Amino acid sequence: MIGGRSKAELREQLGRASVALNKYAEELFASELFFVSEARYSLDIVETSVERLGFPRGATMGELLARAGSLSLGVCPLELGPCLRLEYLDQPEVDPGQTARSARAPAGAITVVSAPLSADDEFPKGFYLRRADGVLWLRGYRSPQNHVWSPDDRLVFARI
Repeated sequence: MIGGRSKAELREQLGRASVALNKYAEELFASELFFVSEARYSLDIVETSVERLGFPRGATMGELLARAGSLSLGVCPLELGPCLRLEYLDQPEVDPGQTARSARAPAGAITVVSAPLSADDEFPKGFYLRRADGVLWLRGYRSPQNHVWSPDDRLVFARI
């Protein structure tokens, strides 16, 4: 379920679940642009890869959103990231040898596709989930519009 919790309540629940946040996730939570719904609701989501969306060489987020739209998939509310992290506590561990990937989503990461709160490339665009070294993470990320997502990157969309 999504909604029905304040940002402070979400943060508290993440802390109780021993979920770590990076500085970009902290920045998203601190932003006045990040709203959460007062009402509880459910959302049908789909996890897929860039390659399964038809991009074996990767694609920009604009290209991914266009393809997703043709499949009745769209962006998720930003609050889905923390809510999904609280629900997906058994995410598999990342192989330590696969964690370093410069300018790419880390191995094992699941990015929740949401509308960016700001066009500024220095402001975080959304959240991704991962488990590394025994730690569950909710991490924010920055990404320019022209960033090419790798074929093996995992993404979560909302069914529309």
